[in-house]
Amino acid sequence: MERDPGPGGARRALGRLLEAVLASRGEANAVFDILAVLQSEDQEEIQEAVRACSRLFGALLERGELFVGQLPPEETVMAGSQGATRKYKMWMRHRYHSCCNCLGELLAHPSFQVKELALGTLMKFVQLEGAHPLEKPKWEGNYLFPRPLFKMVVEGLLSLEEDRSLLLSQFREYLEHDDIRYHTMQAASDVVARVANGHPEVPLIFCNNAFMLLSAVSLPRQESDISSFYVRRTGAQEGLPADVAWFSQTQGGAISLLALNGLFILIHKHNLEYPDFYRKLYGLLDPSVFHVKYRARFFHLADLFLSSSHLPAYLVAAFAKRLSRLALTAPPEALLMVLPFICNLLRRHPACRVLVHRPGGPELDADPYDPGEEDPAKSRALESSLWELQALQRHYHPEVSKAASVINQVLSVPEVSLAPLLELTAFEVFERDLKKGPESVPLEFIPARGLLGRRDDLCAQHFTLS
Repeated sequence: MERDPGPGGARRALGRLLEAVLASRGEANAVFDILAVLQSEDQEEIQEAVRACSRLFGALLERGELFVGQLPPEETVMAGSQGATRKYKMWMRHRYHSCCNCLGELLAHPSFQVKELALGTLMKFVQLEGAHPLEKPKWEGNYLFPRPLFKMVVEGLLSLEEDRSLLLSQFREYLEHDDIRYHTMQAASDVVARVANGHPEVPLIFCNNAFMLLSAVSLPRQESDISSFYVRRTGAQEGLPADVAWFSQTQGGAISLLALNGLFILIHKHNLEYPDFYRKLYGLLDPSVFHVKYRARFFHLADLFLSSSHLPAYLVAAFAKRLSRLALTAPPEALLMVLPFICNLLRRHPACRVLVHRPGGPELDADPYDPGEEDPAKSRALESSLWELQALQRHYHPEVSKAASVINQVLSVPEVSLAPLLELTAFEVFERDLKKGPESVPLEFIPARGLLGRRDDLCAQHFTLS
């Protein structure tokens, strides 16, 4: 790059290069000259180059002139047979990645002014990538946070060799936004784990940087407090919660349960379309669900999710049948809760009562229900019967046997409240049994009054004990 003589020469030269690249794709190679100045020895030239890159790639992101999708290697791009426009966008996106890497390296520059300007430019790119994603969303309206770019920023803040307290104080202003706080915690967790695994003794400077960053993150106390977002995609209203909940429900366990609760709220209140919701809930039903710490929370939410009377009969039947099958190996305290749960499903959906009484149904060894099927619509539960409940009527615990015998009667219209049964423990079941007083057992129809005190007794008529 030819610099103009005198003060401000680098700024004017970079300005001309910037205008040329934005005006014509034929001048795209001038980007190399701009990026080269980022590695200059002069502090002022670096700052001017950072500002030029901010304007250049900010404009390209807004114009949509960077390739969107899985980016192939640069050698493949240049040797491929793509069209000129597609090849240009791929090539320019590689230059954008080079720019971000250079800015990430500048976070370790000796000059604080350079570090501060590089941080601001990277965070600008984070915001623009969120509004104009460089990856194709999995569904329309999906929220895409630029995690790789943001993780590079967090890695630059958590230095192993330099105290970044001043730069972290500048980063605090971004932590006012809920999405930045969330992704900061995620990225910092990954960086801390990687450093801890790769170093036998973690440097004290890194610990101080990590502590300062994490101590600046304040978590919201209520759902209503989550309202400020730094990254917003055009037209995406509920993007972040839906994206987070979709990702979390794939993690299994309590995380999946809480994620389904979030998805249910978005479906119910914000018209989010998620057709696999009940399939995911059905997949969480396994034998371990009766033994986990969040059992009460799980069945409370499951009861909420299945409370609608508009659910199809085959779906409700699949849940009732799966729970009945799992009940065969469940502990008594869980059975005292799950049996009323199943009966409540039958009360809400009279079409499923065919599971209780099916004359001429298949034999036990020919049960059409497929317990290994993940899709409740294909499990054929509605063709089966709840023979498991009849088997539980012979359970060794009398309370379980009594609860299972409810299906032998006409089910009452009012549902049984599950609230007092959700937190029931084995200790409470045994304590309740121990507190029961012994029942008097009648040995004779006419109570005896003394040894010879029975009425119409021949011995009493002819003998006396006096």
